[in-house]
Amino acid sequence: MDIEHVRSRFIKHFDGTTGAVYASPGRINLIGEHTDYNGGFVFPGAIDKGMIAEIKPNGTDIVKAYSIDLKDYVEFGLKEEDAPRASWARYIFGVCREMIKRGVDVKGFNTAFSGDVPLGAGMSSSAALESTYAYALNDLFGDNKIDKFELAKVGQATEHNYCGVNCGIMDQFASVFGKQGSLIRLDCRSLEYQYFPFDPKGYRLVLVDSVVKHELASSAYNKRRQSCEAAVAAIQKKHPHVEFLRDCTMEMLEESKAEISEEDFMRAEYVIEEIQRVLDVCDALEKGDYETVGQKMYETHHGMSKLYEVSCEELDFLNDLAFDCGVTGSRVMGGGFGGCTINLVKEELYDTFIQNAKDKFKEKFGRSPKVYDVVISDGARRLV
Repeated sequence: MDIEHVRSRFIKHFDGTTGAVYASPGRINLIGEHTDYNGGFVFPGAIDKGMIAEIKPNGTDIVKAYSIDLKDYVEFGLKEEDAPRASWARYIFGVCREMIKRGVDVKGFNTAFSGDVPLGAGMSSSAALESTYAYALNDLFGDNKIDKFELAKVGQATEHNYCGVNCGIMDQFASVFGKQGSLIRLDCRSLEYQYFPFDPKGYRLVLVDSVVKHELASSAYNKRRQSCEAAVAAIQKKHPHVEFLRDCTMEMLEESKAEISEEDFMRAEYVIEEIQRVLDVCDALEKGDYETVGQKMYETHHGMSKLYEVSCEELDFLNDLAFDCGVTGSRVMGGGFGGCTINLVKEELYDTFIQNAKDKFKEKFGRSPKVYDVVISDGARRLV
């Protein structure tokens, strides 16, 4: 992320003066997929790619915003009826409105922003944008009166209320709470969280982007949620205390097998096992055991591919290729049906693996995958 680039554009598009500069990261999720809406755990970390924004109050009630990457300029007021049409500007507008609802006296400002979170690769560029502005507005207009948790909720509420996306809290949480050299285990039911050391010396973390997005993602996602709810409803007949699959064991699921469709059983089996895998990975990291971490990543991929059925040919191909190249851990990252695999690779195997992934993927699918190295980094902050 390049402060100088943002600053030069800010000076050029506004009155030649400078403001304060803020940044927030995108995120990866090492393990814990489709566990959030089942009351389980996720295990994200902030990365060294994200959004940078320069912001300066302008003494009016109008926000003047320039997207450096899209070369697009928008002005909007701060009342509910002032919502801009441009989808990127709605994120900034939404954050302003959510901060105002929480008692922050947001006034007009000039801003220019840019990002290096790859769009569509599942690293959460929108959460990085929301967290940047939530943190900045709290700093500039709120005298830091809103705590970090509420800042993450501001981003989530922006998605729900202004962008039409009914997302969980993980992306914004990771963007605000990120810490260099640590991953965060977030309990999606209680919102309690704990940092775990992630400093894999001798390994690299790399995303291989299949550059494919299959269309059925949203309808399939809703169907998976319904399967999980159906399994819980069946288990509740004998175990009334059960609220989510997080409360269930495989034994409970087995004893309700007759009342659950085969498909719903498979979906629930994946989730129950995945929630346990997150806990196993946390234990392994406390011992510095990255081999076990990698093994659990492969188990997750297998579960997402065969039990939850949210993988696709391209991702399975990349996962098999990683295994054949001796990569320590690999799995599809995100909701599935396209996007990236996340790979934990020994330094000495890295070059061979990447070369192989590019060559063999292109040979099979006629296009090259994109490759992103990521380093676990800090969350939302003021830079200048």
